[in-house]
Amino acid sequence: MIKEPLIATTLLFLLIALGEVISIYTRARVPMLLTAMLGFLLCSWLGLFPKKILEYSTLPALGALLIGPLILHMGTIMPLSVLKKQWRAVVIALCGLIGAIILVLGIITPLFDFKIAASGIGPIAGGIIALLVTTERLTALGLTSLIVVPALVQALQGVIGMPLASYFMNGYVSKDYIHRLREKHHSTQGDTEKPFTQSKYSLLNNDTIRLFIIFALAAFGVWLGKVTGIHYTLLCLVLGILALNFKLLPQNALEQAKSLHFMVIAIIFVVIGSMGSVSPKDVLDNILPVISILILGALGIIIGGYVGAKLVKWPPAKGMPVALTALFGFPGDYILCQEVARAHGQSEEEEQAIMQELVTPMLIGGFVTVTVTSVVIASYVMSLI
Repeated sequence: MIKEPLIATTLLFLLIALGEVISIYTRARVPMLLTAMLGFLLCSWLGLFPKKILEYSTLPALGALLIGPLILHMGTIMPLSVLKKQWRAVVIALCGLIGAIILVLGIITPLFDFKIAASGIGPIAGGIIALLVTTERLTALGLTSLIVVPALVQALQGVIGMPLASYFMNGYVSKDYIHRLREKHHSTQGDTEKPFTQSKYSLLNNDTIRLFIIFALAAFGVWLGKVTGIHYTLLCLVLGILALNFKLLPQNALEQAKSLHFMVIAIIFVVIGSMGSVSPKDVLDNILPVISILILGALGIIIGGYVGAKLVKWPPAKGMPVALTALFGFPGDYILCQEVARAHGQSEEEEQAIMQELVTPMLIGGFVTVTVTSVVIASYVMSLI
């Protein structure tokens, strides 16, 4: 019966809904994505879910298709006036990666082996592309027995990264930002600039036309990525920024087209599915080096993020989550911002202000670490084996 697509999708959706309930009642201290990922892992291990449940549900395939359009939407959140101020997020993200490299290579190498340390550093610094670079190199060298190390690091890093980032973000908003926001609100009395929500061309204000433009630009980004060799997610982000600032698309384009929430849910199906290939035996056989890499990597990122935040004169609690995006990336960074904004905002305006404060540096940090720098780090370090 679970083979029916609707039933399989509903069971997976149940994990997301449960995670959302827990996130609401814990005021975002337990991230929804963390609950969904661990729930999927446990249900798979206990045999409650069949091994092919993701194949039975058609939504993960749709989610994979929607990554480009959703990242393009991320670009429409960021006016150029905001982006110019985000060089600090880049510095903090890079400092976090430097901290992780120093601790992982410096401690894991003498404890276990350089091959194991090198196998873990790419995934701990980023995402799927870094994992692919690492596994391809291990396969070419005949070290296939080590492939489980980067795979487990990639699968489990969000379990550490998301609660830590959520903790620091909640602390920053509750102890610092929310007070400044309310003081500013009382003093400015609504003089803030309104976001661009309508095009001067009435035809472009139609939701269907907006969605077509988003998908068309994302498709162009994918094609351009194949031609140039630049990862398509970066190109989609840039195209979204350009579309906003040239007023082709409104700010928060998918939200304006009333399509954002469903697309985020579809992509969450893809993310929780990344835990599907991890077996209990894989975890037990490699638990010590993997846990060591995860702990040292997270500690190095936190220390580096703290130092980077101090260098650019940001509150450490705001800077350290930016560095920690290396451990989960998109869409986790966006979802965490939503949860924290919902937990602390007392009105829709406050939620939007908190979201705007958090999401841009988090997205920038995620793209610096997961999409760009991690691939460079993985390629270089693996070449040293």
